[in-house]
Amino acid sequence: MPLIRKDLAGTPEPAAIPEADILSSLTAPSAEARFAAARRAAELPGGIEALGRALPVEPDPRVREAIFTALSRAGQAENAVAVMIPCLRSDDAGLRAGALDALRAMPSACRVHLPLLLGDRDPDVRLLACELARGLPADEGSRLLAGLLDDEPEVNVCAAAVEVLAEIGTAEALPALQRCAARFPEEAFLGFSIKVAADRIGSGDGGPRG
Repeated sequence: MPLIRKDLAGTPEPAAIPEADILSSLTAPSAEARFAAARRAAELPGGIEALGRALPVEPDPRVREAIFTALSRAGQAENAVAVMIPCLRSDDAGLRAGALDALRAMPSACRVHLPLLLGDRDPDVRLLACELARGLPADEGSRLLAGLLDDEPEVNVCAAAVEVLAEIGTAEALPALQRCAARFPEEAFLGFSIKVAADRIGSGDGGPRG
């Protein structure tokens, strides 16, 4: 289930916080005060940066969700993406999942960061970046993921790229898929996944879906 809600209509409206106190309330002792501040902070000067600082230390799942939701809807999307990307490197699985969900809702703003994320030294970041590539135009996603497959040493990352290519891949990715299969002949599951992806691309079942 996605962590970013489409609306918060069922959530009781918290007590109003004076605008001058919103950013400082992101670190208030009360979770209710932090929740109320998170919902209003993104559009204030310095608000996106303040939300980015609050994320790694926020212990309450509801407040964390409000922060991610606010960032995913922020008017300055590029700045919001920049403060969430470090969360992909967190040891906190919940923080990584929340960041991934929010970033998936912002494919245009994520686009410029994907080449670097797909080449990150951390294989977990590269794996998550494969999922973000799902939101790219098919040609661009195929090109980036095919480039990753040619150099990627981690089987799990290759498998994540192949899974996305099975959905969005174009014929441009077929040679890279075959080279990947040849590099990991002992990985039966990966070989099977590559065959499925190649068959789908070859039959025209890959690519964007309406």
